[in-house]
Amino acid sequence: MPPRIPNTFPSIADRCLSQPCLQSKASFSTTASRPRFTKSRRIFRNWINGPGSVYRKHTPGETNYLQKRRDTSDRNVDKPFPLNHQFKSESVLDDRAREMIWEKVMRDGETVKAVSAELGVDIRRVAAVVRLKEVEKDWVAKGKRLAKPYAKAVLSMLPTHTFRTGQQNVPFEPINELHVHPYTMKQIFWPTSESRHFTRADAAKAFHTKMLSADERVPHPELIQMEKEILQGRPLWDASERFKQAAMESERKAADKELAKAARDEKHTTRVNTKRFEFRFKQINSENVGPKGRARDAVGWRYGAPYYDRSKGEIKIPTSVP
Repeated sequence: MPPRIPNTFPSIADRCLSQPCLQSKASFSTTASRPRFTKSRRIFRNWINGPGSVYRKHTPGETNYLQKRRDTSDRNVDKPFPLNHQFKSESVLDDRAREMIWEKVMRDGETVKAVSAELGVDIRRVAAVVRLKEVEKDWVAKGKRLAKPYAKAVLSMLPTHTFRTGQQNVPFEPINELHVHPYTMKQIFWPTSESRHFTRADAAKAFHTKMLSADERVPHPELIQMEKEILQGRPLWDASERFKQAAMESERKAADKELAKAARDEKHTTRVNTKRFEFRFKQINSENVGPKGRARDAVGWRYGAPYYDRSKGEIKIPTSVP
């Protein structure tokens, strides 16, 4: 234990005895401190109490975005950030449109593809609307409270899109856009003769032997076939009925494929139930990574591997032409 240093300084009581003690304890002020605003905050307060007071309350059903210039009369309806003209606020489906989509799929028995083509809504959005509506109606049946005031307030401040029964509705969004396939991200120089009729199917085979063409990879290949039949002289109502049948058959095949995959996975899965958890074990061979280490069934394939098509010394021209 280190030695203690003796206290050679007089205490407060000793000092007060030797000389007059003016104050024995510290005093604190009880006056409320004035807020200190920065320059930016003062400018904002002056703006919000002046020209910016028009943005305090919005008109229901309309946006209330800022304008870049004060001297313009055009309303800013789709740009929430005035200095970023590239970003635009897209409209959302209102509750009436979502209810209409749910009724068509769940009550009328229409396919998801048919509803998507009729209303101009993406297939994934139609499926998401149906799932969320099912959850909402299940909560209502169980007596759970919904955040209706919050949803109504948010929808009143955003541009919305609705549908009307028995009328020609404006499409909500493009439904047949083709997403970029990872195989097409590689740089390829494919030699071919000028007289050859190079189609989209040939372009797909140039990227990968098992890659489908753009006409087959679009979300609605049945629409392309319907348009071809109309151009060949088939009546519109007949082509439309054939499209609905093709869409129903396509969804049936997709559902059967998912059921077969689930049954196959369940066959190779061992389940161990405990009091709190359920453990699932699958037999996996870590050596099956494929010739290039990119096998989809291998462990860690999600992390991917870099492409070397732009690196120096790599062969970018095919060495053989089929």
